[in-house]
Amino acid sequence: QVQLVESGGGLVQAGGSLRLSCAASGNIFSINSMTWYRQAPGKQRDMVASIFATGGRTNYASSVKGRFTISRDNGKNTVYLQMNSLEPEDTAVYYCYALIATVDSRGYRGYWGQGTQVTVST
Repeated sequence: QVQLVESGGGLVQAGGSLRLSCAASGNIFSINSMTWYRQAPGKQRDMVASIFATGGRTNYASSVKGRFTISRDNGKNTVYLQMNSLEPEDTAVYYCYALIATVDSRGYRGYWGQGTQVTVST
C-alpha cells in the first residue's frame, strides 16, 4: 500500500555531484522522519542523513557532513539527497527509509525503498 521509489543514482567521477530522490506514494496519512542509508559491498547498512517533519531538523553522518544535504518536499512526499564532492568511498547502494502512518493504520511504521546504486570512480 505504501511504496518508496528512489532515483538519481549513477556513475560519477570523484569530485562530482549527484542528486538522489525518494518519492513515497500510496495510502499515506502522515510521514514523520525520512532517512537515507547506504550499504557498500560486504559492509553494514549505515545512516547517511535524516530529516524530520517538524521544523526540518536534520542529522548527518560525520563522513558526509559538509558535502551532502538532505531536504524534503512535504507536498510531494519526497526526500532529496544532494551529494557534492563525491569520493570513491561514497560508492554504495543508497536506500530511502521513512516512518509513515497510513490512512488505515494511524500508527507509524518503517518502510524501505528498493535502493539506487551510486558509483564514484577515481
